[in-house]
Amino acid sequence: MTFKPAKWPRKLRSQDWLGGASKDAIYRRGWMMNQGFPPDVFDGRPVIGICNTWSELTPCNAHLRDLAERVKNGIWEAGGFPVEFPVFSPSETTLRPTAMLHRNLCAMDVEEALRGKCIDGVVLMAGCDKTTPALLMGAASVDIPAIMVSGGPMLNGYFQGEQLGSGTHLRKFRAAVKAGEMTSEEFVASEAAMARSPGSCNTMGTASTMASMAEALGMALSGNAAIPAVDSRRRMMSQITGRRIVQMVKDDLKPSDILTKDAFENAIRTNGAIGGSTNAVIHLLAIAGRMGVDLTLDDWDRCGKDVPTIVNLMPSGKYLMEEFFYAGGLPVVIKRLGEMGLLHNDAITVNGTGIWDEVKDVQNWNEDVILPTDQALTSSGGIAVLRGNLAPNGAVLKPSAASPDLMVHKGRAVVFDSIEDYKARVDSDDLDIDETCIMVLKYCGPKGYPGMAEVGDMVLPAKLLKRGIQDIIRLSDARMSGTAYGTVVLHTSPEAAAGGPLAIVQDGDMIELDVPARRLHLDISDEEMAARLAAWENPVERPNGGWTQLYFDTVEGADKGADLSFLVGHRGKVVKRESH
Repeated sequence: MTFKPAKWPRKLRSQDWLGGASKDAIYRRGWMMNQGFPPDVFDGRPVIGICNTWSELTPCNAHLRDLAERVKNGIWEAGGFPVEFPVFSPSETTLRPTAMLHRNLCAMDVEEALRGKCIDGVVLMAGCDKTTPALLMGAASVDIPAIMVSGGPMLNGYFQGEQLGSGTHLRKFRAAVKAGEMTSEEFVASEAAMARSPGSCNTMGTASTMASMAEALGMALSGNAAIPAVDSRRRMMSQITGRRIVQMVKDDLKPSDILTKDAFENAIRTNGAIGGSTNAVIHLLAIAGRMGVDLTLDDWDRCGKDVPTIVNLMPSGKYLMEEFFYAGGLPVVIKRLGEMGLLHNDAITVNGTGIWDEVKDVQNWNEDVILPTDQALTSSGGIAVLRGNLAPNGAVLKPSAASPDLMVHKGRAVVFDSIEDYKARVDSDDLDIDETCIMVLKYCGPKGYPGMAEVGDMVLPAKLLKRGIQDIIRLSDARMSGTAYGTVVLHTSPEAAAGGPLAIVQDGDMIELDVPARRLHLDISDEEMAARLAAWENPVERPNGGWTQLYFDTVEGADKGADLSFLVGHRGKVVKRESH
């Protein structure tokens, strides 16, 4: 696969807004000049948007204003004209009821900003979990030259002599408190140590996974994913990214040149090798849908099932993103995939070259962090896609974070009809549960929650934790954080609120999980299944107005990426009609 650059110089898109001596052009240039921009910046040079998800209410992204200035420096150096603009910033840590409810809203914001503004290319600035896929979705829909720079992970945390993984240790310590192994005072004292610098989660959580996906897809410069937020090289990467986007505009190198089926297959295999988040499944399906690429859950299973997990990072392994960067970062992993014959070497990146050319000479500086293949955490590290009468459209499980002894299991269902029901009863002495049971949570999918919150990794009942039980199978239509761990079956589709079989599971039903066979089965007859579904009444009410109602009415299932149905597969044309 080769890319042929466009001819330069040529008239750019921004000149439809800013060029010439018409009333509208003078109107627009005049208002832009009130910021102090001199007349010669409107001379036809590339106008580069900086799409920034900075917000003090999105802690992962609170340092992006500084990085944006570095991006601007690079754009000016390369002969472009930088203009920064904000978009909605869905924060994983502060936004209720869940940031996933607003990923598509952010993507729409990005799409309409790119479509309607006088820019020729864009630098996408992301960090927190949903901001990366949202920006890539919006950029894919408009298809002007685009490149991503991530905010980077925070530094390692330390508490009482123990290295802390953000999110991962939050869950570990919460369980320890319930088990009586840690005091509430110690739990509170640990909070300042968990997030001790700017940046996103320092584990291989969803933020770092999606930064890795952007790089593996070819939408970010090689090496972008792992540089810590406070490392000087993060600022360097931002400035170099600013330079690169100017050349991408001159070459007319667009997302449609980069986001091919081969690129998505590279990303899926990369996710398996890094032990990446299950959230990558939903996000890559959504990005591919915007691009018009035919990507399905079957592709996830086909491409990922034979990929070894070689990155020894929490929550699957031992280390954190800081060590991953020092070991060589994602380029080492991508090179290893190429050496195993698991990489489409000629997939084009934002550099306009094949991805193999960018990684072929990198070195692994720590084989305890990026493991030799024969010492992989698991030989089958990709996301397992399960099907059966309980999940006709699929469900997912992350083998590298699961307990090997539970990968084939039959257990009695203990059912919670909502997250509120779970919270009210999970620690009750009357709860009839033991380590052989399967915890089932309903109505937490895209429509059910709404927004498909990260509640699938239910903390075990206190009575089990006090006995030293650390993991049992948990099953839901929800998601879980990329920082979480355990034998957790997620994204069960169709979801309960859409009338999927999950809705009619009852206490005491027997459920079979067979991960090697990719099977998830509810042990009732077809006749009983049909009778229960016929008698089922949906307890989920349609939201009354606003964004949530639009989302509820149009969101697709998790198996299709949970995007809005009217946005899938469309790449609308740029608005050219005059505003006056």
